[in-house]
Amino acid sequence: MSGPTPPQPLPAPSDWLLRWAHLIAPGGRVLDVACGAGRHLYWLHAQGFRVAGVDRDPAAIAALAPLAAAGAEIVQADIEDGPWPFAGRGFEAVLVTNYLWRARLAEIAAAVAPGGVLLYETFARGQESIGRPARPEFLLAPGELLRQAAAAGLRVVAYEDGFLDAGAPRFVQRIAAVREADGAPDSPPRYPLKPPSGPQ
Repeated sequence: MSGPTPPQPLPAPSDWLLRWAHLIAPGGRVLDVACGAGRHLYWLHAQGFRVAGVDRDPAAIAALAPLAAAGAEIVQADIEDGPWPFAGRGFEAVLVTNYLWRARLAEIAAAVAPGGVLLYETFARGQESIGRPARPEFLLAPGELLRQAAAAGLRVVAYEDGFLDAGAPRFVQRIAAVREADGAPDSPPRYPLKPPSGPQ
């Protein structure tokens, strides 16, 4: 699949998104929180997902104009100092990378629809020893995403909390957690730990 071309080259999508995108229902709605210039939105749109993104930076929003013209929902909003623009709505995936505003964590998790997945990855405690961000309010405490997932009623499929030395060295915490669909399935739901291998 292909899609709109960004007005400037973008960094590659997060390895965490690439690793767990197979958990998103085909054609599902995906919300990217603090989406920036769209490194994930452009990729997701090209995979056939219906995308929505929110960011407060006008320059980032301008870079998303080709996606908006293709039907993506692009919202300019300051979610740290204003209302949550997606109240009462659900998405098949909610994605957050390199962003933390604790006052919104509950609403971000609540935006995961039944059968949907939360993919969250950002800096963790320890990052202050090697660079920015260094302020505690922007660094996840040990186990923090696990506690947030539990509070939101999400089932954790994968979780990591440690140091990555590939590319830009950083301390990270990341989670893939699903909101199990309502109703009793005939058999336990299966959440593949690897992407499908494709045709045999």
